[in-house]
Amino acid sequence: MNVTNSMKKIGWAAVLAGGALAVAACAGLKQDKPLLPIESYERMIVGRFDADYVGTDNCVKKCHKHQKITDDFRHSVHGEQIRPETGLPLVNCESCHGPGSLAIEKIGDDVAANDRQGVKCDTSKFLDIMNLPAPAQSLICLKCHSAASTPSLALWNASLHALNDVSCFDCHKLHQGPQQKVSREEMAEMCYACHPEVKAENGLFSHHPIREKKMACTDCHEPHGSTQEHLLKGNTVKETCTRCHMEKQGPFAFEHGDVTENCSNCHAPHGSVNNQLLTASMPFLCLQCHSGHTAGSTPESTTLFNNRCTDCHSQIHGTDIPSANGQGALLQ
Repeated sequence: MNVTNSMKKIGWAAVLAGGALAVAACAGLKQDKPLLPIESYERMIVGRFDADYVGTDNCVKKCHKHQKITDDFRHSVHGEQIRPETGLPLVNCESCHGPGSLAIEKIGDDVAANDRQGVKCDTSKFLDIMNLPAPAQSLICLKCHSAASTPSLALWNASLHALNDVSCFDCHKLHQGPQQKVSREEMAEMCYACHPEVKAENGLFSHHPIREKKMACTDCHEPHGSTQEHLLKGNTVKETCTRCHMEKQGPFAFEHGDVTENCSNCHAPHGSVNNQLLTASMPFLCLQCHSGHTAGSTPESTTLFNNRCTDCHSQIHGTDIPSANGQGALLQ
C-alpha cells in the first residue's frame, strides 16, 4: 500500500509539474512585445561601422560555398536590376547582409586551398538577420520597397501580419532559387503553416478550389495590408467576391438586402459541409432571417421545411423581374 501511495504521489507530482510548465509556456506566449520606435530598428540594420562594402564578387570569389546562391540571385528579379550608367547592381548581397570586408579579411586568395581546408567567411561580422526582431527584418526590405515604390506596402506597418511579428522573410525565401516570391502552387501550404484552421476548412466537402491549385490565397487576400478585415482585397467583402462571381454583382431592381455588402452572411469562404459554401443548410439558413411559409393555400400544402428555398426563390442574390404581386420575391 505504501508503494502504491508513493507511486500515486509521484504521478500527481508529475501531472502538476507538467501543468505548471504548460501554464508558464502559455504565459510566455501572452507576454506583450511592444513595438519600438522606428529609429531603434534602423540602428539594428546599419551593420558594422568599421567594415567596408566590397561588392558581391569580392565576397564570393574566395570560395565556392555560395556559388549556387550567387548564380540564383543574379538570375532573380533583384539581381537583374543594374544601374545603367555604371553597370553595377542596384541590389547585392551586402544590401541585406551589411558590409562584408571584415567577414573575408582573413580568407586567402587561393580558392582551392580555402575549399580544401574548409576556410569560411566570418558570418558573425554580418548582420544577424535571422535573430533580429520581425520589424527590423522587414525594414531591411522596406529600405527599397517603400510605399512609394511598391504601392501594396502602403498599409504594411498597420497590417495584421506586421503587428503579429510576421516579417518579409517568413514568406519570401530569397535563397531558394531565382524565383524570389512563393509560387501560386506552393502558396497555400505556406499560409497553412500559420493558418491551420483554413487548411481544415478547405478540406471540407464544399470549398474554393485552392487545393486543386485553381486559386491562390492572394486572389482574395492582400498579405501586405488592407483596409478590410482579414486582409481582404477591395473595399467590401462583396467587391472581393464579385471579382470572380460577377453575375452576383448587380445592381438589381430587387436586391436581397442582406447580401448587398457582405457575402459571408450566408457563405463560409474557406469551406463548408453544405453546398455552395453555405454556413447552414437550407431552409435553416433562411429561417435565421425569414419566417417560414407554406408553398400553397391548402392544408396539405408542403411546408418550407420540406424544400430548399432556392427551389422557388432561384435568384437569391437579386433580380430585375418582379413577382406576380409586383414585389421582388427573387423568383426569377
